[in-house]
Amino acid sequence: MDSEGLEVERTCRRQTRYGAAILKDPSDPYHPLLKAFSDVVSDDPPSVLPPDRGVRHEIDLVPGTKYCTTRQWPLPKEQVDVIDAFFAAKHAAGMMRESKSPHSSPTFCVRKPNGKWRMVHAFNKLNAATIPASTPIPQKDVLQNNMPDARSLVRSTWSTAIIIF
Repeated sequence: MDSEGLEVERTCRRQTRYGAAILKDPSDPYHPLLKAFSDVVSDDPPSVLPPDRGVRHEIDLVPGTKYCTTRQWPLPKEQVDVIDAFFAAKHAAGMMRESKSPHSSPTFCVRKPNGKWRMVHAFNKLNAATIPASTPIPQKDVLQNNMPDARSLVRSTWSTAIIIF
């Protein structure tokens, strides 16, 4: 199989995993419902951060662990330019706010198959010191099976918040 075919297959699997395939598959039982409420779902992500509601996320660390700080590694100029451009665009769009977190992790880039860069954060040290969440996120099919008589559609949007350490 050629690289384009592999990329298409990978994209299909990813869309199915994240639920985006429902929008393209008329045989899916939820397709008509999503089409009926298509005016509620936006094609464009939000352009600003949601209003501050006073809720702050906290990372639960293993007892006795100090703050997890790792210095930024030296990077090639090309990667620095990509990272700077990303954060400059998010800042100009109003999608960043100053971080109050005592934790820091290095950021670097890896090359994607299409030649562009993907930004990566090395949270290894922080992940090793974090207490895992005790409640897993339910899978899509489990949620669908638990609400067969649901009469309303709720829209939930995850806004991107970029936090600078």
